[in-house]
Amino acid sequence: MATMTLRTPDDTVPRRPLSARLSTPQVWGIVLLAPYMLVFLAFVVYPVCYGLWLARHPASYVALYHDPIFARAAINTLIFLVIGINFKMVVALFLSGFFIQERSWIKWLSVLFILPWAVPSIPTILSVRFMFNPEWGMVNQLIFKLTGEDGPNWLNDPTVALTMAIGMHIWKSLPFWTLILMTGRLAIPGDLFEAAAVDGATWWQKFRFITWPSVRTLYLTCTLLSMIWTLGDFNSVYLLTGGGPADLTHVLSTLGIRYLRLDQLSLAMASIVCALPFVVPLMYFMMKRLSR
Repeated sequence: MATMTLRTPDDTVPRRPLSARLSTPQVWGIVLLAPYMLVFLAFVVYPVCYGLWLARHPASYVALYHDPIFARAAINTLIFLVIGINFKMVVALFLSGFFIQERSWIKWLSVLFILPWAVPSIPTILSVRFMFNPEWGMVNQLIFKLTGEDGPNWLNDPTVALTMAIGMHIWKSLPFWTLILMTGRLAIPGDLFEAAAVDGATWWQKFRFITWPSVRTLYLTCTLLSMIWTLGDFNSVYLLTGGGPADLTHVLSTLGIRYLRLDQLSLAMASIVCALPFVVPLMYFMMKRLSR
C-alpha cells in the first residue's frame, strides 16, 4: 500500500541566498553593469521622462500645428528619409560588389573610401561649410579664377542647402553600409557564380538571381536601421546649414534646438515627441524582421 508523506512549512528546504546561487562571472557582470545602469537611468531615462512630462500639455501640440516651421521640418524629414536613405543604400549595394574584387588598387581605394566615415563628423562638416562660403570659400574662389565671376551663395537657397545636407549625410555614412553589404556578398558561395558563368549568365542575371536573393534580408534590415539613425542625424543639417536660410532646412532632429534657443522648452519637447510616430513603426518592423 502506497503511503504519502505530508510536509509541514517547517520541513521545507530553505533556498540558498542569492549570492550563493550566482557564479563568479555573473557577480562580476552585475558589478560592471551597475555603473552603466546608473548612468543610463540618470542621463537617459530621467531626461526622456522629464521631456515627456513637459510635453504633456495639448497646447504645445496646437502651437506646433500652427507653426509653419514645424510643418516644413516634417516635410524636410520625409524628403531626407525617402531620397537620402534609398539613394544611399542603392549606391552602397552596387559599390559593395565593386570593392569585393580582389585587386590591389581596389584595396587601396577602399582605404580612401572609408575615410569619410572614420573621421569625426564635426570638423569634417564644418570644413565643407567653410569651403562653400560665398565670400572666401575655396569653391567660389576657384569659380572666380576660372570664370572671372563670383560664385553662388550655396547655402542661401533652401533647396540647394537641403540637397547639400542630404549629400553630406550620404557621403559620411555610405562607407559603413557598403562594408555591411560587402560582408553579405562575401558570404555567398562562389560556386554559384561559377556555375552561372558556365551557363552564360550576364552580370545582371547573376545579380538578379544570385546576389539579390542572398542579401535581400540584410539590405532591408540595414535600410530600416538606417532610417532610425537618420531620424536622429543632427550634425549633417545643423552644422552645415544651421537650419537656414530662414529656418527652412530644419528637420525634426534639429527643430528642438531652435525652440530651445527661443526659450520654448515645451515646444522643443513636443517636437521631439512628434518624431515618435516615425521611429516606433521602424523599430517594430526591424525587431520583427530580426526575430525571424
